[in-house]
Amino acid sequence: MTDLSLLPPLRDVIARFDLRAKKTLGQHFLCDLTLTRRIVEAAGDLSGCTVFEIGPGPGGLTRALAESKASKIIAIEKDPRFIPALEEIVRASKGAVEIIEGDAMKVEVESLAPAPRAIVSNLPYNIGTELLLKWLPKIGQFRSLTLMFQAEVVDRICAAPGSKAYGRLSIISQFCCDVQRMLEVPASVFTPPPKVNSAVVHLIPRNNRPADIPLSVIEKVTAAAFGQRRKMLRSSLKAFGGENLLRHAEIEPTERAENLSLFQFEAIARLWAQG
Repeated sequence: MTDLSLLPPLRDVIARFDLRAKKTLGQHFLCDLTLTRRIVEAAGDLSGCTVFEIGPGPGGLTRALAESKASKIIAIEKDPRFIPALEEIVRASKGAVEIIEGDAMKVEVESLAPAPRAIVSNLPYNIGTELLLKWLPKIGQFRSLTLMFQAEVVDRICAAPGSKAYGRLSIISQFCCDVQRMLEVPASVFTPPPKVNSAVVHLIPRNNRPADIPLSVIEKVTAAAFGQRRKMLRSSLKAFGGENLLRHAEIEPTERAENLSLFQFEAIARLWAQG
């Protein structure tokens, strides 16, 4: 554990380096160090892990990660204005923290360090879902993902069948991972405060994931099924075999996508993959 107690308060760092949030980059700074420590606690055991953080900004979560049992923290920051402020954390951490200036959408983080790896991040609002969908096909490369999104995105990741939030993101996430909503984060704790509340979700690779169903097939089936939510599955899945395929999967052709469980989608995907 690294002692960062001599570092100045985050609000002083923001003022000294004139670090104003850019709306175009989805920036909202988390300056409450008690809360950033709770996020790190939500990530569970990080012992021996290289932990990746995306968009560290002035470094509130970075400080909490540096105090954890992680063996290394690699923070990827696109905005060069933050690098000088983050370098202060690097020096205080005595090398436990590394800063990479770059675009997380273009960086294959799993190539930067050997396993075990984890991601703990307050994701930029404008690319959070896109990043998750980039990492899910490679989820086996990580011990866990502990991510903050807008609360409505976490609702969608964790949603159950029949709920308003249930959809393609729910199924793809839950096909790849066991998901758990960990804590709520009010807008008021951010600088500047966003218009919506946030939440933290913890995702770990699903150990009972069916080996005979490629993720790509789940992606195709759910894209068709949820492409027009109000349609019955016999219509939305017509290109996949429609009514005949659904009857083989023991699913009523008049059902709609939002009422099917993950296991029912797996049954559809398995039959279609088998031809």
